[in-house]
Amino acid sequence: MNGSSTHTVTFQPGDIVCEGVPHGANLLRVALLEGVHINASCGGTGGCGKCRVRIVEGKYEGGKSAKLSDEDYEADLRLACRVTILGDLEVQIPEESRMGDAVALTHERRPGPGRVLTAQDLEQLVEGWSVDPVVKKYALKLDEPDAANNINDLDRLKLALKAQHGIGDVSVDFHAIRDLPTALRYQDWSVTVTVVETARGPKVIQVSPGDLTSQDYSIVLDIGTTSIYAQLLDLNRGETVAQASDYNGQISFGDDVITRIVRSQKPGGRKELQQAVVTTISGVIEKVLEKSGIDRCQVSHMVAAGNTTMTHLLLGVDPKEIRIAPYVPAAAFLPPVRAADLGIDVCDHVHLYTFPCVSSYVGGDIVSGIIGSGIFQTDKVTLYVDIGTNGEAVVGNREWLVATSCSAGPAFEGGGIKHGMRATRGAIEAVQVDPATGEPNILTIGGKKPLGICGSGIIDAVAELLEAGYLEQNGKFNRDRAGEWLREDEDGLWEYVLVKEEFTASGIQDIVITEPDVDNLMRAKGAIFAGITTLLNSVGMDLEAVEQIYIAGGFGKYLQIDRAAAIGLFPEMDPEKFTFVGNGSLLGARLVSFSKDMLEAGEEAARMMTNVELSDNQFFMDEYMASLFFPHTDMKWFPRMAEILGKMEH
Repeated sequence: MNGSSTHTVTFQPGDIVCEGVPHGANLLRVALLEGVHINASCGGTGGCGKCRVRIVEGKYEGGKSAKLSDEDYEADLRLACRVTILGDLEVQIPEESRMGDAVALTHERRPGPGRVLTAQDLEQLVEGWSVDPVVKKYALKLDEPDAANNINDLDRLKLALKAQHGIGDVSVDFHAIRDLPTALRYQDWSVTVTVVETARGPKVIQVSPGDLTSQDYSIVLDIGTTSIYAQLLDLNRGETVAQASDYNGQISFGDDVITRIVRSQKPGGRKELQQAVVTTISGVIEKVLEKSGIDRCQVSHMVAAGNTTMTHLLLGVDPKEIRIAPYVPAAAFLPPVRAADLGIDVCDHVHLYTFPCVSSYVGGDIVSGIIGSGIFQTDKVTLYVDIGTNGEAVVGNREWLVATSCSAGPAFEGGGIKHGMRATRGAIEAVQVDPATGEPNILTIGGKKPLGICGSGIIDAVAELLEAGYLEQNGKFNRDRAGEWLREDEDGLWEYVLVKEEFTASGIQDIVITEPDVDNLMRAKGAIFAGITTLLNSVGMDLEAVEQIYIAGGFGKYLQIDRAAAIGLFPEMDPEKFTFVGNGSLLGARLVSFSKDMLEAGEEAARMMTNVELSDNQFFMDEYMASLFFPHTDMKWFPRMAEILGKMEH
């Protein structure tokens, strides 16, 4: 690898300099994320051959394609979607590869996206933790019994555990006793004992033949209303081994938590909902085990983070009172349970830990995010926002935490969008729109043929259409700009074409954004913004008082802060205040899985958190109605958009 992990890419004409480009980045992706126009109607899959660029100088690899003639290749022409950046680079964009006559965006160039951190980066932000899980494996070598030493197998095991590891006064789970004689003798009295720390002291939950201490794993879960994500962790190395996701099977019973609570009150409804989520969980567990080749009995424990309703339904707890004033959950702190007892397809010894829930609508997922982002350790006034079907926000620092929750709907996770999908391979994650022609330029996750569009792509597309004049502030398409890309369908609905059918993965229909899609996004972003302003108002603050902002959500790998501000999801603030943390719920679950200290920290954070209820909050309703406009009816937090939209009116 090159000695530098980042490089500088210069685009011509215009001398547009992009610094801090990661080693190994894709050239087309860099251009799009930096606001540089290069045609790529196929989404960067190499199918259209429009993203031709000339490499003036620099270090790279790739770029060759059947779409380029030998003469073009000899003339240093390459497809940007096939170029991997290995050093500083200067790139000339030919006229035929530009969108319209422009290289840079016709409006002012985008500010940077803020920091985009991986889970490992965030673990480094959290202080005072080390790999010390609540469940551990210990190797033992026992003395073989004889006539002079014929105590029972269990007492022999306890004595060895005390003598070799200093662990005494242990209790033993019955499941660990059933096959104990065979386990002890299978490899000449060499065994691995799995021990869990409980409130009553250490407890043996599994005894396996041989030394398996190098094979110690856990599974962490984000139990979302719309999607479920799983990671398999190596507890010895502190690393992610495999990950997988799927839509929550409960979707067939309703998109939101209220609908599912109502369903749970019908005969057999609660059991149906529990079985649906358990089936999905078992499915994603099977995926991570298949990817890794790990045996399911090598998994020591599981940690799950979900909102209050999802946690109740997973554990089979009646959620009825969550939706009825005064909105009281059955319990805030739920004890660990044997995962197999819930029907999850894991071995008998595996216990499932869930995060505590603060209130009916501020659940364990937000507590997990607080732990994962380290807000509970900072002196700075910090705003944490988790954007999903159930949007949640927390403001505070190490001394105080105040939280709220609002229903945003599934739009940010691709739900309620005609061609919406989760942020998986083939999802459109970034969009540019040529202001002159309306032609889109897209990027997909993994560089695959487009299957649909995920949350970050929807945000990008609506922001671009708004700034290019193809979308009105009321969420309606500008009929005066109708043409090849903006059109009325056979049912009289207006839609914008993101990808023509010949460039899609299906090859049978265009991928479009419709006016109902835009309306769903408007209501979702309006709920989030109103929730934020109401939360801050409840503690006597406004947005100016916030020193740093953490954004979590299943958008994809990237969230362009300026695009989110353009539609009114967030205010226009210094991008350096923002940190996009991806799946915040999983981050805290990872830390808790690795460290029993973080498990205790999660419980403490939940205890210190107070809740602001929005269900009957008139201030919230007023703020929500004001937010049903792009970006907002009150433009004081959106000066850049006010200027752009003001110029269009003249």
